[in-house]
Amino acid sequence: MKTTIGFIGLSHMGINMAKNLIASGYHLQVYNRTLSKIDELGAGNVTRCLSPAEAAANVPFLISMVSDDEVLRESAVGDGGILKTLQPNAVHISMSTISPDTSEELAKLHEQAGSRYLASPVFGRPEAAAARKLWICVSGDEQTKNDVRPILDLLGQAVIDFGPSVGGANVVKIAGNFMIMASMEMMAEAFTLAEKNGLSRTQVSEFFGSTLFNAPIFQNYGKLIAGKQYESVGFQSKLGYKDARLAFKLSQTSEMPMPIANAVHGRLLTAVAKGWGERDWVEGIGRGVSEDAGI
Repeated sequence: MKTTIGFIGLSHMGINMAKNLIASGYHLQVYNRTLSKIDELGAGNVTRCLSPAEAAANVPFLISMVSDDEVLRESAVGDGGILKTLQPNAVHISMSTISPDTSEELAKLHEQAGSRYLASPVFGRPEAAAARKLWICVSGDEQTKNDVRPILDLLGQAVIDFGPSVGGANVVKIAGNFMIMASMEMMAEAFTLAEKNGLSRTQVSEFFGSTLFNAPIFQNYGKLIAGKQYESVGFQSKLGYKDARLAFKLSQTSEMPMPIANAVHGRLLTAVAKGWGERDWVEGIGRGVSEDAGI
């Protein structure tokens, strides 16, 4: 039997990551706000926990994959937070999309408590998590990165180091998600322009995805946007809006004008306001553009 790992957050992403760790022989102490979700992992190699603190007790590593800064902060420092039980020198591997400020704050709190914190946000949709094809960005203490590497290697296709600054990987994650949503907006506008002029959205998407924009982001999201394939929810519009807020906030604190970030922020806010928050952000952006065009 391998090491027991604490695990917090069974979202569309988190549950696939947890399943891969179990399949690799790890025992997991799991907490999720909706406790019934833990049952999807099966009974083997899983301990059901009633709080983050319980999930963090007596483990050398704990992974968190939660929705936003507030949930992560509460999971760390709340009444049932992990800092109450995380053992000395244990590592909290934070894989959520959060602000660099929150990472820096939590790193200091972990240091004061005698434990360690590592920023490890990921790129990839749930199917990539299931296939162990995530791109994992890390930043922080060098020894800590070395200590967690065997675990991260089981979850993704590559681990990319962005240096010693704790929030560095979080900046990369925010920048990357901004690039994804900006590309989605661009594709939705281009394909809708083609549709309004009597052309096939799918044909236009396939052409660009195999020539000028021959890259996974344009091929995968392009196919979904062109085909108006909105049913499968891999990443909710409300989470996309949260990420757009993070990009907007970071642009303000960095004194970095980002007019395109303002545009996609508005697009996803509109999606949430229309009641599409639980829907995939492909719909939040793609359907929004179509409706603006009267389609």
